[in-house]
Amino acid sequence: MEASQGSCHTEWGWYVSAQQPEDSAAEESRLLLSNELHRQGSSGVSFGFSVFNLMNAIVGSGILGLAYVMANTGILGFSFLLLTVALVASYSVHLLLSMCIQTAVTSYEDLGFFAFGLPGKVMVAGTIIIQNIGAMSSYLLIIKTELPAAISEFLTEDYSGYWYLDGQTLLIIICVGIVFPLALLPKIGFLGYTSSLSFFFMVFFALVIIIKKWSIPCPLTLNYVEEFFQISNATDDCKPKLFHFSKESAYAVPTMAFSFLCHTSILPIYCELQSPSKRRMQNVTNTAIAISFLIYFIAAVFGYLTFYDKVESELLQGYSKYLPHDIVVMTVKLCILFAVLLTVPLIHFPARKALTMVFFSNFPFSWIRHSLITLALNIIIVLLAIYVPDIRSVFGVVGASTSTCLIFVFPGLFYLKLSTEDFLSWKKLGAFVLFISGILVGNFTLALVIFDWIKK
Repeated sequence: MEASQGSCHTEWGWYVSAQQPEDSAAEESRLLLSNELHRQGSSGVSFGFSVFNLMNAIVGSGILGLAYVMANTGILGFSFLLLTVALVASYSVHLLLSMCIQTAVTSYEDLGFFAFGLPGKVMVAGTIIIQNIGAMSSYLLIIKTELPAAISEFLTEDYSGYWYLDGQTLLIIICVGIVFPLALLPKIGFLGYTSSLSFFFMVFFALVIIIKKWSIPCPLTLNYVEEFFQISNATDDCKPKLFHFSKESAYAVPTMAFSFLCHTSILPIYCELQSPSKRRMQNVTNTAIAISFLIYFIAAVFGYLTFYDKVESELLQGYSKYLPHDIVVMTVKLCILFAVLLTVPLIHFPARKALTMVFFSNFPFSWIRHSLITLALNIIIVLLAIYVPDIRSVFGVVGASTSTCLIFVFPGLFYLKLSTEDFLSWKKLGAFVLFISGILVGNFTLALVIFDWIKK
């Protein structure tokens, strides 16, 4: 252990000595972070648990929308795009860690402040707020649409019209009785243990998708549907497409960016890592992204090969239609809803932290302010979940705007600003490509999504 601590301290010292401090305050902050990382080296989180924590930050509601993306891009088109986004996410984390070493900051907001002063801090904080509000509203949208169906499947008679089968009523009750009280706590560390179950639920969900691929025949027939709607019985509907492009393909990259966004969790996990070093944290990131990529790909490909062109934008809805009383499907539904329910209060904290850092950073803690911010966030996400008709809309707008900024634009821009390397160096050229591609992809896909809304 002593050797590993020494290597961490030596590596940090090498980076600090290689940079000329802008002033004594910057040098002091580097030394403080150096001492903090060295101190936590003996009591920090192990490599395995760090990978697990980061996977929990990555794998979320995006897993429910990727099969729909594959239906609108084709298997090969989807595979290429998903792999590209995963690699870009890993590379942007590499740039963030490099800037973390150089500037000695421990949060994304502070990195923006170090690069562009107060405007940079506000820009990053605002992006994080919008991103987390979008993520929370997507989770609540899943609860609103799936919880009534899950309850009705356990009932033997028709109870249509009752309050406990109304999605909006259930959503408000859950947010008032569960989400708000848990999010109101100043420290919610105990939920970190329960939220670890969400990753196992996502793995269970992927396994069920694989198993149930052979339970739903193709062509799809009306025998498997409780409500009447027209379904084509053409055998062409059961042939997977390698490449497919339509107006719905505009949601591909935003949904993938939304699904791989973990960058606001990178620096806190790095600070808690046992024997922390840039290389060790990069290995944690690469491992977590690789496993998450595998889970996402399995869920998407088997979900697509089950429903083909009839796949829903939220995958669970398809199983509700075709296997409404299947015990395994009912169980995995409850598991996903439980995971979502435990995740929503946790996402409140970075959003509230970003708001507090921008507007109240110089004020002492106040329960009144803390409660009002939490209440305001809760009201916003409930209204979005009630009035947004489709989870695809959340993935499209949030993914094309804030997710691309946090994965593509900001890491590239901040590295170009802070790095002292020559512009023709490989890292700076990579950062420039990341920055430009993020702007182009984000604006292009956002324009397509908005155009699709207007057309409808």
